[in-house]
Amino acid sequence: MERHGLERFAPQAVLFDMDGVLFDSMPNHAYSWHRSMSENGLDMREEDAYRYEGMRGVETIRQLAREQWHRELTDAEAQQLYQVKCDYFSACPPARIMPGVVALMTWLQEQGMTIGVVTGSGQHSLLDALEETFRGLVDKRYIVTAFDVLHGKPSPEPYLAGLKKVGVSAPQAIVVENAPLGVQSAKAADIFTIAVNTGPLPDNALKETGADIVVKDMAEALATIKRLKN
Repeated sequence: MERHGLERFAPQAVLFDMDGVLFDSMPNHAYSWHRSMSENGLDMREEDAYRYEGMRGVETIRQLAREQWHRELTDAEAQQLYQVKCDYFSACPPARIMPGVVALMTWLQEQGMTIGVVTGSGQHSLLDALEETFRGLVDKRYIVTAFDVLHGKPSPEPYLAGLKKVGVSAPQAIVVENAPLGVQSAKAADIFTIAVNTGPLPDNALKETGADIVVKDMAEALATIKRLKN
């Protein structure tokens, strides 16, 4: 409030990350990343997936190649490797909806707040299911994916694009994230950020990248937003 000269904090929109926030999909991603990269000569442990989470898939692969192969991949090489990862992910069991997120979204909608989704994912299997799974809660007009930006998280570009889609300024929004790179992206866009720690990383990994509040689950996120809005 002080930073933006506000008399009160009156958020009008909430921007959600997808993996690990809307869907409990990170275990499938972790398995797919480890399996696909290891068989192609790149080292990526399952726990590393949580640290890279939010970055566009091709950017993750490019970074791994720089660090381990000491060269830049071509677009075709990065995309080919990412497709292997996507194929493993598509073969995994469907990810369940994150417990408590429907109740949170329903309350936001009842309050007249716009719901947006900002994801670094390019996984068609999840993106195609997003609007259908959250029918009446998620509108495709308010979704930002890996295909909508040039620079993924931790760049502010994804969340700046999200603000534009939902039609509000940074002081009028809240972000709900679960990943350090996502928190960093949201804070770079100057948005109040609630981190829901649904993965194995310590709370400090989210606090150190700028999360304003860290909570343990969606029920606590709902209680926090109610308190902030009142």
